[in-house]
Amino acid sequence: MSFEAPDLSRLRPVLPSPLRPVEDERFARHGVRLLLKRDDLIHPDLPGNKWRKLSLNLREAAGRTVLTFGGAYSNHLRATAAAGRLLGFPTIGVVRGDELADRPLNPSLARCAADGMTLRFMDRATYRAKGDPEVLAGLLSAYGECCVIPEGGSNALAVQGCTELGRELRGRADVVAVACGTGGTLAGLAAGLAPSQRALGVPVLRGGFLGDAVRDLQRETFGGPAGSWSLDERFHFGGYARTPPSLHAFADDFEQRHGLSVERIYVAKLLYALTELAGQGAFPPGTTVAAVVTAGDARPEGGASPAPAGEA
Repeated sequence: MSFEAPDLSRLRPVLPSPLRPVEDERFARHGVRLLLKRDDLIHPDLPGNKWRKLSLNLREAAGRTVLTFGGAYSNHLRATAAAGRLLGFPTIGVVRGDELADRPLNPSLARCAADGMTLRFMDRATYRAKGDPEVLAGLLSAYGECCVIPEGGSNALAVQGCTELGRELRGRADVVAVACGTGGTLAGLAAGLAPSQRALGVPVLRGGFLGDAVRDLQRETFGGPAGSWSLDERFHFGGYARTPPSLHAFADDFEQRHGLSVERIYVAKLLYALTELAGQGAFPPGTTVAAVVTAGDARPEGGASPAPAGEA
């Protein structure tokens, strides 16, 4: 059976995404200029790094069924399901945690199902081994021919897609900062920037594993290190989807100051980190910092974690 690559242009993505200055005295008093790279405005259903990470993967899939992985509140699963609905290809989401199978679907998974995604709940031990050949073989035997995209969408094609983010920001900022889940966006962003620029990643998961993940992705994609990048792992607030009251208070204040809806799981942690770093003098006077807004507003109810730390 032959397959044809989808025409992604008919979805009318907004590219390059807007780059907008923000007047904030918490940065200005230290001589730092803050810009927001509004990747959340690329597409309403495939915002931000999800568009950049999925676009080349979807062309490679060429209309075949896409099977991918994520936690119960995965932005990646939602974006993949939406892409399947919009472009007319089947999607399968392997969800971490078989205990969820007998529970009502949360809003994120309900959206995936409404977009036509088949959900398969996998026990956590097997999910940790999801990359093993025997686990993948079992999934493919159940669902037939599929294009498999890893958790978070982070693979060499995704990294290539994210290099365009860096290219769009060449010459526009000294430091470009992004919240990180699986590392693919940072790996590509750093490679796309000019040699005089550096990328800063703010992990939203705890565990200290992300540096190795970014290095591995760059090695797979480019054959070795690419661009200047670093991580600051102090701002995960306890782990993925952990959004304590202090983070909500910061995000509420940022929204009131700037009229911007702040997504809590990724973007709030990024903006909090940059505000703290500016106050600590981490950026020399005269520095322009661009913060990549990778997601629109989507927050767990009540501000508590709906999912175990480590999901992406």
